[in-house]
Amino acid sequence: MKNEKLTRKEIIDHRLKQAGWNVTDRTQVIEEFDIHLTVVEEPTTPYAGHQYSDYVLLGKDGKPLAVVEAKKTSVDAALGREQAKQYCYNIKQTQGVDLPFCFYTNGHDIYFWDLDNYPPKKVYGFPTRDDLERYAYIRKARKQLAGELINTKIAGRNYQIASIRAVMEAVEKRKRKFLLVMATGTGKTRTCIALVDALMRAGWAERVLFLVDRIALRDQTLEAFKEHLPNEPRWPKQGEKEIATNRRIYVSTYPTMLNIIRNEEKSLSPHFFDLIVVDESHRSIYNTYQEILDYFNTITLGLTATPTDVIDHNTFQLFECEDGVPTFAYSYDEAVNHIPPFLSNFQVMKIKTKFQDEGINKRTISLEDQQKLMLEGKEIEEINYEGTELEKKVINRGTNALIVREFMEESIKDANGVLPGKTIFFCISKAHARRVEEIFDSLYPEYKGELAKVLVSEDPRVYGKGGLLDQFVSNDMPRIAISVDMLDTGIDVRELVNLVFAKPVYSYTKFWQMIGRGTRLLEPEKIKPWCTQKDNFLILDCWDNFEYFKLNPRGKQPNPQIPLPVRLFGVRLEKIEEAQTQNNSEIVK
Repeated sequence: MKNEKLTRKEIIDHRLKQAGWNVTDRTQVIEEFDIHLTVVEEPTTPYAGHQYSDYVLLGKDGKPLAVVEAKKTSVDAALGREQAKQYCYNIKQTQGVDLPFCFYTNGHDIYFWDLDNYPPKKVYGFPTRDDLERYAYIRKARKQLAGELINTKIAGRNYQIASIRAVMEAVEKRKRKFLLVMATGTGKTRTCIALVDALMRAGWAERVLFLVDRIALRDQTLEAFKEHLPNEPRWPKQGEKEIATNRRIYVSTYPTMLNIIRNEEKSLSPHFFDLIVVDESHRSIYNTYQEILDYFNTITLGLTATPTDVIDHNTFQLFECEDGVPTFAYSYDEAVNHIPPFLSNFQVMKIKTKFQDEGINKRTISLEDQQKLMLEGKEIEEINYEGTELEKKVINRGTNALIVREFMEESIKDANGVLPGKTIFFCISKAHARRVEEIFDSLYPEYKGELAKVLVSEDPRVYGKGGLLDQFVSNDMPRIAISVDMLDTGIDVRELVNLVFAKPVYSYTKFWQMIGRGTRLLEPEKIKPWCTQKDNFLILDCWDNFEYFKLNPRGKQPNPQIPLPVRLFGVRLEKIEEAQTQNNSEIVK
């Protein structure tokens, strides 16, 4: 058991040093800071004489920036709460400085209190001098958000503006966590960028971290920030590995940021960011990656496309919302039914084969396996099928050839009516994906291996300019992206007109994210030759996924597409018939 003096010397001094404070340098830290009082007014306790603050942290100008009140390790740190508060107000009064920031600690637990602004909050560590000076600047310079304009060129739809206003109102009420529920395709990223822009212009945020769950989404988000906020420095630039500390916008995958904060030599301060955006939080946020949100002292915005009525209780709890009551919500049905619609509707066609009948019966995952996945911080749908009996049946050549043929027959085609429009095949495993690719190449050799390509996250050829994903998004070929998890969420390809569910899905959240790949409408100014119109999109379901989730979607409507060569041949026949009726032998020849 340590007394207060030992706690300070052995623990608190060390933790201040970790944040860059030299306790022996009196231009940075003063121990036993003497507060000489004569007359003290509320809100502090009346007192005359001397008070001694355990530590006062000084700014570069030599003025007090923060008070740290220390208690011994065996007692609750909160016992120092009122004492530290008094010292802050007393220093403000006696020194004629801005109100210092307030810290109280027992060495193990550190609490940060931005007096007159927020209630106390437990933090991971002390701020650096730069952090405190940034906090002080923000506190002094920020403007009222109610009068701050929103850049409608970034996010100008009514519901986008309403969602930004809802968050800004909550920010002004000193809430720290917010949850936006917006259907996939309604512009969550753009809405978030417009919010970041407003918060930065109003002086509420200087550094923002955007967390995503895969590299492709990181690159896509960086491109979106580059397009809409081109003057804000971003990390990472292409090829950058080491974290840079001179940027304003940071976009990172969860594993990358976890590695950064665990790296003692190159870690970021827990007070480095002012806002964290959590894109599509899964259960792993509450397990493996909760550490990131615990580490940083920020306001936090959660983004999700999961329908409000099925959002996990933990998600509402994480973002400090009542169950079923996010900060703002805009549903898929609202977007589809808006006049004009903001999202594309879909039709569903079932493909039935023998192995699906057998496989669907084996679809239930044992409770033991579910618990194992949850302990690993994974979702139920992340089960690895490689080498299982089910996978062996799924990659059967005859079955997949049947699916591919039916897809080529029933899919929504391009304007020529010959080739399918842009399509994602969701496959059960990498072996399954490779088998489907082989079948496309075997059945349709005339396309020389360019019609369908496998895109998996561990393949380095997928990423970057000219990579497989860029080819799929930007070029005529490939038309079909065969994916194992990589394209299930977040990928934005407006020209997608077909989705093939060649695997079972267990998570309702993931299911709607996958459907969301097809919901985006075309941008009239960016029409591409292989997709000149998109009235709706088609889902081919090989696994009764809709029945599994008790959904009754609209079936495929008959809309026969006649291939262009057939149409041209028909026009030629009509021309010949007309010539015959007019006895025009030249045309008949």
